[in-house]
Order: sequence, then C-alpha cells, then structure tokens
Amino acid sequence: MVNEDPTVEERDGTPEQETAFRVDPSISAHPSVSAHPSISTDPSVSAHPSVSFHPSFSANPSSSAFPSTLAPGVLAQPSSSGHENLSMIKVSKRRWVVVLVFSCYSMCNAFQWIQYGSINNIFMNFYGASAFAIDWLSMCYMLTYIPLLPPVAWLLEKFGLRTIALTGSALNCLGAWVKLGSLKPHLFPVTVLGQVICSVAQVFILGMPSRIASVWFGANEVSMACSIAVFGNQLGIAAGFLVPPVLVPNIKDQDKLAYHISIMFYIIAGVATLLFILVIIVFKEKPKHPPSRAQSLSYSLATNDASYLSSIIRLFKNLNFVLLVITYGLNTGAFYALSILLNRMVILHYPGEEVNAGRIGLTIVIAGMLGAMISGIWLDRSKTYKETTLAVYVMTLVGMVVYTMTLSLGHLWVVFVTAGTLGFFMTGYLPLGFEFAVELTYPESEGISSGLLNMSAQVFGIIFTISQGQIIDNYGTMPGNIFLCVFLTLGTALTAFIKADLRRQKANKETPENKLQEEEEKEEKENNPSKAPTTASEEHL
Repeated sequence: MVNEDPTVEERDGTPEQETAFRVDPSISAHPSVSAHPSISTDPSVSAHPSVSFHPSFSANPSSSAFPSTLAPGVLAQPSSSGHENLSMIKVSKRRWVVVLVFSCYSMCNAFQWIQYGSINNIFMNFYGASAFAIDWLSMCYMLTYIPLLPPVAWLLEKFGLRTIALTGSALNCLGAWVKLGSLKPHLFPVTVLGQVICSVAQVFILGMPSRIASVWFGANEVSMACSIAVFGNQLGIAAGFLVPPVLVPNIKDQDKLAYHISIMFYIIAGVATLLFILVIIVFKEKPKHPPSRAQSLSYSLATNDASYLSSIIRLFKNLNFVLLVITYGLNTGAFYALSILLNRMVILHYPGEEVNAGRIGLTIVIAGMLGAMISGIWLDRSKTYKETTLAVYVMTLVGMVVYTMTLSLGHLWVVFVTAGTLGFFMTGYLPLGFEFAVELTYPESEGISSGLLNMSAQVFGIIFTISQGQIIDNYGTMPGNIFLCVFLTLGTALTAFIKADLRRQKANKETPENKLQEEEEKEEKENNPSKAPTTASEEHL
C-alpha cells in the first residue's frame, strides 16, 4: 500500500505537486496593501489577524502576491471543513499503481475478445460452427456494450471508480472460468455464455482510461496517462493475436485440440483471478487531493443531484463533440473489423499461415502502442489536439490504402511492413480521441464522453465487421478493404471541421495568480487612465 498521509509531501517534479494556500479574495494585490511586518518565513510566526485564508480562492505559493509570507515547503492550512482539501493541488504516488493495475485487467479482457478470431478456422473445426458464428464471439463485445453503456455510466457517476473497477474485474474473472466448461465440441453454447460475461465486463472497462487520467494525474501527465491506460487494452489484443496460434495448433485430433484449448483457458482464468485480487487490494476511489486545478474545479462544480440525462443532452448539443463521436466511431470501428477479419484475410492469400496471421495482428497493435505513446507525450507538451488528431487520421487513411494494395502481392514481409504502418496511426488514434473528447466537453464527466465514443465505435464495428465479412466472402479482400477506405475518407473530412475548443486547458490556465495580476493591472490602469497599455494583459483588459 502506498502512503497517502496528507502530511507527507509527494513530489516528483510536476507542477501540480506544489502546495497551494487560499487568500480571501477581498484582499487586493494593490501595492498599497502590504503584509504585516511581523510576518516571517518562520512557520511558528502567524500572519496578521486581518489576513484570512478563504477556502474559495487559492494561490500558488511559488508565485504568490505575498512572496515574503511563506517559505518554500511551509504549508498554510485552509479553513475548509470538508474531508478533502481542495486547496492542495498535488499528485499522489499511488497513481502509477492504479493505472498499471487497470491496464493489466483491461489487457486480460481484450485478450479474451480476440482469442477466438485470431484462430477462427481452428475454432470453426472444433465446434463445427460457421465463420459467422465464430465472428459473433468477438462481435458480442460490441453488441452488449451498446445497451449497457447508459446504466454503467450512471453507476460510474453514482458509485465511482473503485466500484466499477471491482465489478469489471470480477465479471472478467467469472467469464474466464465459465469457458473452462466448454472443452467439448457440443458445448459451444457454454463458450458463448462465458464470452458474453466477458463482454459485459468490457462495458465496465472501456470508458475508464480518460477518467482515471483526469482523477489521478496532473495537467502535464493526463495525455500520457490516458495512453498508458489504453495500452493495456491494446497489449491484450496484441497477446490475443500472438498467443492462441502458438498454444492451439491446427490439428485434426479433437481430444488433443481440446487439451491445447484448455491450456489457454486455464492460463487466462488464473491471470484474471490474480488481477481481481490486485484490484481489491490496491485500487482506490480517488487521491486525497486533486492533481490539477481543472480537477479541483470539477470537484467544486459537481453536485449530488446532477442529472445523467441532462449531461448527455448537453454533450449532444456540442457540435464539435458530435463530430468527434462520428469520426472516432469510423476509425475505431474500422480497426475492430480489421482485427476480427485479419485471420480470414491472411489465410485466403497465404494458406496455412495462421501463426504469421497472428504475428501480423501483433505488429499492428505493437506499432499502434508506440504511436499512442508518442502522440500522448506530444499532446502533453504541445496541446495541439485538433492538429494532431487530423494528422493521425490522414495517415491512417494513407496506411489503409497502402495495406489494401499490398495484401495480395504474395510477399508476407511486405504485409508486415504495411500492416505495422497502418497500426501505428490507426491504433495510435484511440487515446487521442479520448483526450480530445475530454477537452471539448470539460467539465462534463469523462466517463460519459468516453462511453459515447466507445458506443459509436461498437456500432460502427458491428456494421463494418458484418459488411466487410460479406464482401470478402463474395467478392474478395480488395473490395472489402476499399469499403473501409471509403469510410476513413469520410472520417478524415469530418475531423477537419472540428474546432479546437480546449476547455480543460483554459480551466488550467485560469490560475489565481493570473487573476490577482489582472486585478492589479486593472486598478493601475484606472488610476492612470492616460497611461498606454504595455502588456498583453492590459491590452486584453
């Protein structure tokens, strides 16, 4: 367990860790108002009685209007009577443990999503099912998400992160154990039941990355933290492409095949159980202090009677967010269809290459994880959400076109290169969409905005998977991939119309120090009306 004692400084170099104190807003920063001469940097010496600390206003001691009143590291105690001190802006060391545990059980759940699709032909032979039926073992993840998102998003708002994390990891564990009862060819319905339980668990997982990033990480870490949280899901997909072809060979003996399948099911059930225990031990609802000013404001704006429905209505009145919901759905839905149908496409052109089909999927996801990491670091430094999102979308379209043209050339190494390039941008786009949505919708709940993005992705994923599968069966892989290229072109065009209304960044920039400086400059300007403005702030005022 990580020490969360509020008296212990938790510093690792981020600006959000600096302790803030609150000053009554009635106290002017005008030069004529000075600190009492008895005030010293010695913590034992108190401030003048007329100087009060008000809980509704904060200032950073590192750039305070009263620099001589407090020495670095000296904490001024606010008068807030609540359980949480919102005047303290600092990050918790526990944040890395929380995001790591979340990434791990998200990885476990994503592995189970693609473990059937990556060896589609083997499970078809074992259960005697059609390719379409095996595809539905993956598509059920998308189908269950759509009706269950509203109640789960409401639960997230009502009960918080810990409850949702416990529920998601418990269902993931339960589904993994149920599948162990489906190791006979006639028990296909049992494996469907286990997969449906895992798909319900996914509803409690997909919308959490941006929420965890906002609640636990500072303003300069949120994009990278969201990328790390999304990594778990992508790493699980990568393992789902790589491991099943290795553990389950394409053999005709049903008993030996059942034995190999059981090994895979036992491993994933054991891992899911361990992760459930870890969630119980280490996962906390939120840190003692908000990690950023935007999160502190979010806490102060939150109300117990906030309407979930009214929040959704406000989001759909936000045109920029609506456009992002559509474009995110188009991109991610194309990724889902490509992942589910990859084994079928590769086997059509390269018979007997089940293992390499899994490795191509692994290449797509690993390259995407690298792209997501780079884009997350870039966003934390540049804050260019619109430009980065549009550039990644354009390159995704280019990568899809190149992949389409090279799949049937007969050279597997070429497919590896083009698929990896496509994955770098297509999978790397996922955390970009989450973070851009939070910026466009602040201070609305991250869980609701992320959930709507994921719902769009599931809808388009089902449509694209069924449609592309039928096109491949009837006309071949080239028309099927062109079908995806058309919709990615539409998504690129719509992304260009999204305006960069970065509301969370504006909230983080509205610091008390800036307000004090603006008030001082305004008073000075009023006292000297003939004086021409000399700074950008004065010109603005």
